[in-house]
Amino acid sequence: MTDHDTAWHTQGGIDVAANDFNGTVIAEFRANAGRVGGSFEGAPVLLLTTTGRTSGLARTSPMMYLADGDRLLVFASKAGAPTNPDWYHNLLANPEVTVEVGTRTFKARAVPLEGAERDRLYAEQARRYPGFAEYQAKTTRVIPVVALTEQP
Repeated sequence: MTDHDTAWHTQGGIDVAANDFNGTVIAEFRANAGRVGGSFEGAPVLLLTTTGRTSGLARTSPMMYLADGDRLLVFASKAGAPTNPDWYHNLLANPEVTVEVGTRTFKARAVPLEGAERDRLYAEQARRYPGFAEYQAKTTRVIPVVALTEQP
């Protein structure tokens, strides 16, 4: 799905896909100081807002993360689909993003990791959350790992 083939509406000042799972998770996250239930219950979750590469509009996606020192890591798994998620393509086009974790919101720079560093950190996420190993097994692409570093 691309930015231009999804119906969008504004929720909490951010454009989100209408009537979708992500919109529900985003609303729950914001209403509960960053805590959500369902498939994300008990997992570390953040909201990542990117700028749509074709639309120029803010696009917010909920996702699990792994803390790594002063940065947060996110994984472009798309549940093992053969293509990367739209948010990943958006941050490649514009790496300046907004991150919401708990009650904090901050600007960050997104940098895809490569090589041994990417492999080590993806393996750690898969060790903690085995679903990530399943996602990698389902696809021939290497699932990207992106470091989010807070900007002053």
